[in-house]
Amino acid sequence: MNFSNFKSGFWQKQYNYKSFQPTKINNTWIWDDPKINTLLEEATRQLGELNAFSYILPDVDLFIRMHVVKEANTSSRIEGTQTNMDEALMKKEDITPSKRDDWQEVRNYIDALNYSIEELSTFPLSNRLIRKTHQILLSDVRGNHKMPGEFRTSQNWIGGSSIADAIFVPPHPSEVSDLMGNLEQFLHNEEINVPHLIKIALAHYQFETIHPFLDGNGRIGRLLITLYLVSAGLLKKPSLYLSDFFEKHKSSYYDALTHVRNTSDIIHWIKFFLSAVVETAKKGKDTFSKILELKDEIHKLIITFGKKAESAQKLINHLYSNPFVNLSDVMGAVNLSKQSANQLIKDFLDKEILVEVTGNQRNRIFYFKRYYILFIV
Repeated sequence: MNFSNFKSGFWQKQYNYKSFQPTKINNTWIWDDPKINTLLEEATRQLGELNAFSYILPDVDLFIRMHVVKEANTSSRIEGTQTNMDEALMKKEDITPSKRDDWQEVRNYIDALNYSIEELSTFPLSNRLIRKTHQILLSDVRGNHKMPGEFRTSQNWIGGSSIADAIFVPPHPSEVSDLMGNLEQFLHNEEINVPHLIKIALAHYQFETIHPFLDGNGRIGRLLITLYLVSAGLLKKPSLYLSDFFEKHKSSYYDALTHVRNTSDIIHWIKFFLSAVVETAKKGKDTFSKILELKDEIHKLIITFGKKAESAQKLINHLYSNPFVNLSDVMGAVNLSKQSANQLIKDFLDKEILVEVTGNQRNRIFYFKRYYILFIV
């Protein structure tokens, strides 16, 4: 199908409202707009250069965890949670009680993402995996009564106080299973010649239009992008997350999706999506480059620790995974006594590797500031 001839779907009369019935997407797709070719080439190049860091950066999994936390926090913020990234990295007991519900939603996203990435090593990206990931996402949080892990069996809507004044009404629940089956077939159809980035751009639009769950569709739909890129082999590690770009351009993101449904202009969405990949991959490369520079600088500092160098290196590795620590964390991560852990923390403070954030004399929390800020700029 040519993008120029694409028809997004039609409005279907239900009992007392109309729902949107999207066109199925399991087809070969072509286009005439040369701008798509240019953007696709640039996005593929930038993504490949980003992926290279997964091969050249030692212990890359330590740093990937921070990417995961950032994605979980940002994607959740798009949906209205108020947790900041520093809070997402802390333990539940260190979070203000009034913000623990939001904190739990972010932690669930982290668990859901880690689970699904691990499952991809043995199972294909499928509706079964998507449903299980959704179940983890909504476990013991505010949406836990909204059929976690199951496609919806009732009508949902987007915007408005009721279905009567909704901004958008997704397809009737009786259509969800068939539409999601078509989406799954599209992701795995090797008989159609569609570049992976075009395929996942279409899949993300389609998923958000189907809105197959009663809650969590935005987060699962954005997670689907990363899962597909990993499963298709474009990424060795889950290092690209578009939620940061989507949050910064939130209105444009929602408008681009709505524009397709209203006008059938899928080309506008494809260009927006590819631009998001280009910009996000560039930013990811810059972050990894700065990590390498910082890692080299810190390694030179660790050498000056003499007999404590081994313990210092263990602590640094822990901080790369989570830059926020307390005394108990250091004792556990490095296997030190309380006295030795306190001394190591003092050494890290003296060398300005760690910074104390609470201002307290007891129950102090420290963070690896120079590393942490690489992920929040």
